Amino acid sequence: MSETTSSRLLTLLSLLQGRRDWPGLELADRLEVSPRTIRRDVERLRTLGYPVESMTGPAGGYQLRAGTAMPPLLLDDDEAIAIAVSLRTAAGSSVAGIEETAVRALVKLEQVLPTHLRRRVQALQRATQTLQVYSSGPTVDPQCLTALAAAVRDTERVRFSYTARDKAPSKREAEPHSLVNAGRRWYLVAWDCGRSDWRTFRVDRIEKVQPIGTRFVPRTLPAPDAAAYVQQSLRNYPSRYEARVTVHASEEALKGRRWLGDVTPIDDTRCELRTNDDNLDWLAMRIAMIPEPYEVHGPPELIERMRKIASGIGRAVSDGPDAPGG
Repeated sequence: MSETTSSRLLTLLSLLQGRRDWPGLELADRLEVSPRTIRRDVERLRTLGYPVESMTGPAGGYQLRAGTAMPPLLLDDDEAIAIAVSLRTAAGSSVAGIEETAVRALVKLEQVLPTHLRRRVQALQRATQTLQVYSSGPTVDPQCLTALAAAVRDTERVRFSYTARDKAPSKREAEPHSLVNAGRRWYLVAWDCGRSDWRTFRVDRIEKVQPIGTRFVPRTLPAPDAAAYVQQSLRNYPSRYEARVTVHASEEALKGRRWLGDVTPIDDTRCELRTNDDNLDWLAMRIAMIPEPYEVHGPPELIERMRKIASGIGRAVSDGPDAPGG
């Protein structure tokens, strides 16, 4: 087998691993060869043990199905480093039970990393520390998360059980658009087929995800991107507590902080912030993380909670063993 053919086979395999299915003509265009050459290359991959299936239809096509064993993955340098770094940070993940699995996968990956990549990963590990801000929170079933991610990738409708905030159960059929991670929470942005509208679903409240085999044409999201849509949905959704805060900073200075909430300029140096949550502690923590000077105007429960937090911090600082004069 020539060097050119070997290189083309690796490129073909990488393409098949990156997407659910490929029309034969599109593969031929990408590799700049004839459809007949693609057919021959697919046969070579099958001979090497890769389960490549032919698809029926006017144009035909190919897909790499799951086999009895996972075939070798082709990763470029940046992809390998991204996976290694992601596995290292998975110990603090909100995905249930993934910590030990991530460690095992990382050990296997580092065994096969080229020396120059292993050095880069290890250097990044030594230079990086992870701050675990929240010690508890909702966890997500990894099988549920990966099933939804596959449905997003393949533009395939899914059915699932959903438990609303008021504990009301329901059955949903949806066209998944994107998954959005916000701290320890995951959200699914999807078109709800039963309600004929866009919806944001908490993934930790989703169960029994089932792809139904129906493909769909992606709809246009009514927001710049999925993260903006989730932020908009959370702002519009009635929460138990809504904070009203004056922040001594310009609108421009606060523009990049989506986690804050709804920012409205008062003048060139001040903005009004409105942000909400059902959890008073989370709300207080979010406001406490604002580095600029601010005043909290309500609600009363939030003001009282922040006073207690400030008092506790003050005692810890003034009465600690390292306090001045202590």
